[in-house]
Amino acid sequence: MTQQETTHPDTDDGHQHHGIDYVEITAPDLATAKRFYTAAFGWEFTDYGPGYAGIRGLRDGAATEVGGLAQGEPPTAAGPLVLLYSTDLDGTVAAVRAAGGEILREPYAFPGGRRFHFSDPGGTELGVWSPV
Repeated sequence: MTQQETTHPDTDDGHQHHGIDYVEITAPDLATAKRFYTAAFGWEFTDYGPGYAGIRGLRDGAATEVGGLAQGEPPTAAGPLVLLYSTDLDGTVAAVRAAGGEILREPYAFPGGRRFHFSDPGGTELGVWSPV
């Protein structure tokens, strides 16, 4: 059996093999990034010192860390695009604007639904999608 043919079951702790498991966002100002993500999406954090904060979330109904904010140089445009999910895309656009984010690409249709792109106050570009 080749590596691609090998099957890997999900682990008991909710992690999925080859699934997106953790996203680390670099921010030049950690406090500003935390305020933005809290205001726009209701995210909560675990502080690990002055240069890092873990993003708390749920995986399979259990509280866990799903990512982190790392203080560092402003990100480059060549980084991966992380997509967030929304049940109310227009409400999410409004929340991003109200929190100080910049809409880079207004909501548009794509084969899976609708999505938009924005940058946070530190310059990181992300996308948000919804099936409707």
